[in-house]
Amino acid sequence: MVQSMKVLMVLTSHDQLGDTGDKTGFWLEEFASPYYVFKDANAEVTLASPKGGQPPLDPKSDQPDFQTDATERFKNDAEAQAQLANTLKLSDVSAEDFDAVFYPGGHGPLWDLAEDKNSIALIETMYASGKPVAAVCHAPAVLRNASASDGSPLVEGKNITGFSNSEEDAVQLTDVVPFLLEDELKTKGANYTKADDWHPYAITEGNLITGQNPQSSELVALAVLEKFKK
Repeated sequence: MVQSMKVLMVLTSHDQLGDTGDKTGFWLEEFASPYYVFKDANAEVTLASPKGGQPPLDPKSDQPDFQTDATERFKNDAEAQAQLANTLKLSDVSAEDFDAVFYPGGHGPLWDLAEDKNSIALIETMYASGKPVAAVCHAPAVLRNASASDGSPLVEGKNITGFSNSEEDAVQLTDVVPFLLEDELKTKGANYTKADDWHPYAITEGNLITGQNPQSSELVALAVLEKFKK
C-alpha cells in the first residue's frame, strides 16, 4: 500500500528520571505499536536517537501490565531487536531522506529531545516540506522549541495533544519532570485538547499529528499512513 514510504522513528537517549535515581527512557508500546503499523504497510523504517546505538527502555514499560500484542511481537522479533540496538545518530540523518518522522514517548524526551538541536532542525525541515511530523504521549515535547518558517512557535494556534497534567499526577511525577507538557504546549500558544486519562486520542493538524498517551500510539501511526493514501 505504501511501498516507497520511508519513516524515521526518533527515540530518546536519556535514561535518568530527574534526580530520583530511577531509570526512564522510551515507552515500549509507543515504539512497538507504530513500528509494526509502518512495517505492515511496507514502509521502510529507520531508527535514530541522539547518541545512537541502543536507546534506553523505560523499565516500567516492560512490566506485565503494559504488554500488548505489539510488545509481545517485538520480543519475538530478533530483526527488530537488532535494529533497535543499532539506532543511527540523529546528527547523521537527513530530513531529505524521509517521508515522515515519528517520535515515541516515555519520559526521556522531556530531557533530551525537547532541547536537541538536531531534532529541532529535523522537525522544522520536515514540517516546512509538508511531511508528517508525529509524536505521542510525552514526545510532543520535541515540538516545544521548534519554530514555523516565520519564526513563531511551531505549535502556536494549532490543535495539539500530549500527556496531560492529570495523567502526570496519576503516575506521581509532576514534581520530577523538567516541565509539564500540557502547560508547556499551552504556553507556546497551542490549542491543547485531551480525552479522559488513558483513553486513545490523536489529533491531525495539517502535517502535525499528536497523540495523548501510550494508548494513542497506534492511532497516531495510522494517521501518518492516512497522509499517504490520498
